Amino acid sequence: MMKTLVWDLPLRLFHWLLALTVTGALVTISLGGNWIEWHERFGIAVIGLLAFRLVWGLCGSTHSRFASFFPTPARLKAYLSGRWQVLGHNPIGALSVFALLGLMAFQAVTGLFSNDDVAFYGPLSRLVSSDTGSLLSGWHRSTEELIYALLGLHILAIVLYRLRGKNLLGPMIHGKAEVPANQVEEVKGGGWVALVIALVIAAAAIWFASGAWIPAPPPAPAVPAW
Repeated sequence: MMKTLVWDLPLRLFHWLLALTVTGALVTISLGGNWIEWHERFGIAVIGLLAFRLVWGLCGSTHSRFASFFPTPARLKAYLSGRWQVLGHNPIGALSVFALLGLMAFQAVTGLFSNDDVAFYGPLSRLVSSDTGSLLSGWHRSTEELIYALLGLHILAIVLYRLRGKNLLGPMIHGKAEVPANQVEEVKGGGWVALVIALVIAAAAIWFASGAWIPAPPPAPAVPAW
């Protein structure tokens, strides 16, 4: 058995930062009140992280790329028949990854246009009509339980694999997994140029999601004192 690098540092940082921001978003929406401002900030941070992951999934290192673990029918068949011996996400785990990323993206994007018709308006809510904003707000609220469900399944899978003697948590901390010598692969890609591109696009996504580029509404006309 040998230890080999599976998850690069940028991917590991993304994983834990996403866990932190999603937890923050769920906690602050539960607290309500003035915490809604922090809920918005966490949501915008999620947008930036997902933008980073999208780019890193195309030009990151070997096992970070979507193409390396996309759950094709052939890969699913190989895994279910016990013939899967590839590092990185297995096809079932890949389904979980794409489901989580997709749902979090849906939640974060709809949240940008949401409003409560009282005091909170998402940073991009002025770009859509009142009816569209209400529709997106409803979707944003109604799919919150799905996040809890998928996160629960994710944690359950980690526990079950641990009971079977496979540690999924450790490699996501230090990046390395212990595998037979004949399965060791050289990790390629994910250099500094790719990292800078991913960070720039993530920063641009945060700026766009914040609504800072939207012109401020004209001030209300002054009411004569008399």
